[in-house]
Amino acid sequence: MKNVIKFGTDGWRAITDKDFTEENVKTAVQAIAKYIFEDFGAEKKIIIGYDPRREADFFAKRAAEFLKSLGYQVLLSERIIPTPVLAFQAKELNACALMFTASHNPPEYLGLKFIPDYAGPATSDITDKIMSNLGKNFEPFSLNGTLKTVDFSHPYFKHLETLVDFDKIKTNSPKIIFDGLYSATIGYFDKILQMHGIEFESLHLHYDVNFGGGMPEPKPKYLKELIEKVKSAHGAVGFANDGDGDRFGVINENGEYVTPNEIIGILLLHLKKHKNYKGALVKTVGASLMLNILAEKLGVELIETAVGFKHVGEAMRKFNPIIAGEESGGLSIQNHIPEKDGILANLLVLEAMAYENKPLTQLQQDLKKLVGKEFVNDRIDKHLENFDEVKPFLQKVKALTALGDLKVSKTDLTDGVKLFFEDDESWILVRPSGTEPLLRIYFETTTQEKMAYLQKEMAEI
Repeated sequence: MKNVIKFGTDGWRAITDKDFTEENVKTAVQAIAKYIFEDFGAEKKIIIGYDPRREADFFAKRAAEFLKSLGYQVLLSERIIPTPVLAFQAKELNACALMFTASHNPPEYLGLKFIPDYAGPATSDITDKIMSNLGKNFEPFSLNGTLKTVDFSHPYFKHLETLVDFDKIKTNSPKIIFDGLYSATIGYFDKILQMHGIEFESLHLHYDVNFGGGMPEPKPKYLKELIEKVKSAHGAVGFANDGDGDRFGVINENGEYVTPNEIIGILLLHLKKHKNYKGALVKTVGASLMLNILAEKLGVELIETAVGFKHVGEAMRKFNPIIAGEESGGLSIQNHIPEKDGILANLLVLEAMAYENKPLTQLQQDLKKLVGKEFVNDRIDKHLENFDEVKPFLQKVKALTALGDLKVSKTDLTDGVKLFFEDDESWILVRPSGTEPLLRIYFETTTQEKMAYLQKEMAEI
């Protein structure tokens, strides 16, 4: 059933025991094994990790045994591991990595990410090669394959200590509440705080394959308990991560969700001002115009990519920016890996607060004051009957000269169709999903009234 295996923006995901089966996983792993052999050779180490989802550990172990039988040296994580921790080890060990996770998808899903030795998401040219290998036989090249189980956490913790000033956080720390959200960062984010004597409160600090009946996504609708706990604890800030720990969710002292766009802006200011980082800002075309204005005010070069961290990571490897991020809650920084890291993001927010000696709400206000205006964002997913409807709709949007009373001033085709309007503060982006007949429609403007107007006019199309 190789036709059900499709590596999209960030790996292959499918429903466990429906399409994510032993047979299909073996087919996918064999295709990856063939790619590694042809592009890196037989000596390339392969490391394997898994998140807390149902059967993730089972599939990881089966993949490890299969790759050993082909002749590879395989290192299997001895416990649940976040994607950024495994990705860091790929770089450290000059290895390729397989991560069994469905990230923030519903509990019934499982998935497989392939991470090459540069420690970021596999780019399209790599996944195209893997896809072309599906169903092709690959015989063992050696009888001397090996398999060892390893705890990958310690080198990662040591590396974080070179990026984050834990002493500064400890001496100037707010009340911290960590929502484990049943995710892979349990035993990692909390552990490194404990290692440095930084106190915190916690909830949901245990694994649950059903994620407490919610979703492993650090967004307000799934962080209601964290928000209430932050509100009731005066001056506290809240942190969470998604299922495999590569995305972050931050709650300020008022119990409000701080958008990833704001976090990227706050951290850009912090890294430049307090840590003397030099370089560019990498963001996706779906991220806020606020970041464009901020980069210009700071004299920082701006690099925009298509949506998806595989594009962001590729730009990181090319430009070595101060910070790189996307609107969906992923970021990384200079001297780290070209992969999103929710653990690091949360720690850097604490560090920024400590250096400024200000609450997070004040850092948000400082950012808005510097930028000079406030932006509001939204995204609507438009389901279509089939893939044949995607192209005509995009052509229709591309041909627009106005949306209601707002005239189009510029069109960007980096990823789908992005229309900028003459008010210089509003835009829409329409881009297709890579895996289903679905259009993602992004909106940004400066008031809720204008947002409602944009969405009403778009709905009429």
